[in-house]
This record gives sequence, C-alpha cells and structure tokens, in this order.
Amino acid sequence: MRRFLTPLLVVGVLLMAAPRGRAQTADRKTVVSLFGSASQYKGSLGEDFWKWDRNRYGGGIGISRYLAPGLDLGLQGSYVKLEGSQSAATNFSTKVTTVDLTFKLKLNNGWALKEDAVVQPYLLAAPGVAFTNREGVVRSASVNDKPTYFDLFGAAGINFQVSEGLGIFIQTGQHIPLNANFDGEPIRDADKLDDRFLQHTAGVTIALDKPKDTDGDGVPDRKDKCPNTPTGVAVDPAGCPLDGDADGVPDYQDKCPTEKGLATLEGCPDRDGDGVRDGDDACPDTPGKPALKGCPDADNDGVIDQNDKCPDTPAGTQVDATGCPLVLDQDKDGVNDPADKCPDTPAGTRVDSVGCPLAIDPGTLKLQVPIRFRTNSTVIERASYPTANRIAAAMKAHPDYQLRIIGHADSRGTDEYNQALSLRRAEAVKRYFTNKGVESERVITEGRGESEPVAPNTTKAGQARNRRVEFKFEYTPAPATTPQP
Repeated sequence: MRRFLTPLLVVGVLLMAAPRGRAQTADRKTVVSLFGSASQYKGSLGEDFWKWDRNRYGGGIGISRYLAPGLDLGLQGSYVKLEGSQSAATNFSTKVTTVDLTFKLKLNNGWALKEDAVVQPYLLAAPGVAFTNREGVVRSASVNDKPTYFDLFGAAGINFQVSEGLGIFIQTGQHIPLNANFDGEPIRDADKLDDRFLQHTAGVTIALDKPKDTDGDGVPDRKDKCPNTPTGVAVDPAGCPLDGDADGVPDYQDKCPTEKGLATLEGCPDRDGDGVRDGDDACPDTPGKPALKGCPDADNDGVIDQNDKCPDTPAGTQVDATGCPLVLDQDKDGVNDPADKCPDTPAGTRVDSVGCPLAIDPGTLKLQVPIRFRTNSTVIERASYPTANRIAAAMKAHPDYQLRIIGHADSRGTDEYNQALSLRRAEAVKRYFTNKGVESERVITEGRGESEPVAPNTTKAGQARNRRVEFKFEYTPAPATTPQP
C-alpha cells in the first residue's frame, strides 16, 4: 500500500503549489498520458481486491482528443503481470496487455465545473481488447497459451491541472475481459466473469497542441474579443486590455487609470466640461480656457478673472499682470487711451468726450450766432457784419478747423425755391469770408430750405428769425507727413 500511496503524496504536493491551469479544451485538443498502475486480481484462485500488499505493478500510455466540453475520445494501452498461487501444483503467471478505446465523460464541462478548473473529476468507459500470455500449473497440469479477449473497462478519476499544458491524475477502474481465464482453472461460474482485475492508476497528462494566440496575450484567438492587443499589455479573461475605472479607456492608455474619465482626455475626468483635464485645470469647477489652464477670462485680456482687477477692460487693450490697462491716458488729456480717438493730443489742449481737441475755445464758440437776411434776399444785414468779422478772424487764427455754413429760409414761397435760396445765402456768406482771407476749401456750405424753422412762420418776427445762416466749427487736423529719406 505504501508503494501506491507515494504517487498520491506527490500529486498533493504539486497541487498545493500549482497555479491555475487549463484543461484539455478546444484550444488544446490532443493530450498524451503516461501512467503507472497497481493491479489487483480476482478469479478462481482467489481475490486480491483492495489488498494493497497483493498489488501487481505495471504501466501504460494513452492519447486522447477533445470532442466537446464534456467528452474526450482516446486510445489507451496498459501492461501488467498478474500472478496467483494455491499450491505448488496450482499457480499462474499471466501477462495482460489491454488496448481500449476510451470515452472520457468530464465534469469540467462548463456547467458543473469550468473547463479550466484545477480539479477535474471524470468517468471513463472503454471497450477494447485484452491480449494475454498465460503460464502456470493447474492441478499439476502445465498451462501455456495466449488467448485474446474482448475487454470492458470502466473507471473514475480526477485530473489536477498544475500548469497550462501539464496535469496529474489518479484513477481507479476495473477491467472485465469477457470469458477471460487468467489462472487457467477449468471449473468456473456459468457467467464466466470470474477473472478480472482492479487497476489503480497515477500519471501525468501532457497537452501537445498550442492554441493560436495572435497577439500573445495568453487568451486564445477563439476566445479573444480584442485579438490585436499590443504586446505586454495586461488583459482580462476575454483578452481585452484591463480598464480598472471602466471608462472605456484601457489602463495602458489611461492617464488617470483610477478615475473614470473621457476618451478625448486620455481617460481623465473634466468636472467643468471645459476640455481641460482636472489634474491640469487650475479652476476645475469653473469652465475656462485651455490656454489659461482651464480658468475663465471674461474680458479676454489674458488675465484670469480671479486675478483680474479690471474685469471689464475693452477688447484689444494691453494690460498688466492684474488685468488693468498698461497706460491709462498716454496724452494726459483725461480720456483713457482705449476710448481716445486722438491719443496724441498735445499737453494742455482742451478735448471733447472722445479725446479730440475742441473745435474752438469756448469764447469763440459764442460767435456761432446766426446772420440774418431780408425777405427773398441773399444780402447780409449790416448788423451782422461784426459777427461775421469775428468768425473770419477765428478761422484765420485756427488753421486746423473748418467752418460749415448752413443756410435757411422762411416758409413763404415753394419748397424748391426756398431750398435754392437757403443755399445761395450760405454761398454769399462764404464769399464774405474768402474776401476776408479765409481759404475757400476750409468753408463748407449747404442749404436746408424751410425744413428747420427756429420760430413759427405765422408772424413776421418768426419769419425774420427763420431767414438765417448758422455756423459750426469742425476740427480737421492736418494729416501726418512721412519723412523723406
């Protein structure tokens, strides 16, 4: 018994140290087995079943082919020398070689146990042939022959898969060669099933096939849902790259493998949805601009809002680190540069709301009073000469200004006539100024007829007020000249 238990002890030690293996499957269809056996005879001369000190030892070899998850088909051959004795006049020594066609019914069939389970119980049914070579003495008569019998073999066993291609198995079964007579005894039972033997087996299985695995990830192509995984990438049982945070980005490509993120950001999260991953976002809870590390800049001056002391700076304004304009009022005219249409106004010049010099000083502006005319006349009334002379002097003193003269008429007469009359009145005043030395090109005339009365035309006084010419000074700085080389 000790000799038979030794293989079982070896199996136990290997199983304790074994990694998870793979059984004979559709990927590894062909398996060769090598085994040793301890056989125990039962026949007319006695019974050795389960008597371990009466073991007869032999060996064998087998080959099997995977047919389905629960079935293998194989061919197995074994050899043993059975011996027995009642006396010197009655004994035998029979060499038995069996060749059996094996049908292996596996419990690791995918529903009872997984195909790649480490412990793989099975049942074996195997019809075959038993070849014998019998020698002995029966009642002092010599027996020497070589009969052949039809063999029925049934067994139960367990395979322990210790690595991907290697297994260790133990098995117990019984060979029943029909009509066999191992011991040569002529007196037998009517069923002629007296002579048979138990076979206790321990051995190894070696898978010959290597499953096709194009990407070399350890998952056969037949089961691999991601057959083109790059070399060296860890995969799950389906052959796909591991994705620990389940965000659809495999760990080997995921810059944030422990946080669920976006594929567009290499698997990293973006809480505020501004396209900047949280790990790089200086303002992760407020949508901002990628160029500013995800922080907002409402006035687009390049300074993030939380640091901007002038958050409403007009577009295009150069600003300092605090978001305020670098130069507020370069010409010191009281109008900030972004709103200053005349940013180079000389110091001390009086300017209007857009930073340009006033058309004329306030004292001269008071000269902009109407000049009156008689009815249906373009002759300036003499009472208006002093006003006209002061305006002419102001024009000569301010060469950067031009004068707009606007003629008007009362409502008597047709619209067409009054329009022409108002323009002739403006032209008459222009001639007066040019005669006083004011350049013609600096004086603009226009007529507006009776369209803009300043008093009702129902009275003579009102009509007199409407027969007028008005003045407006306009600033026209001389264009800058480009120095000649």
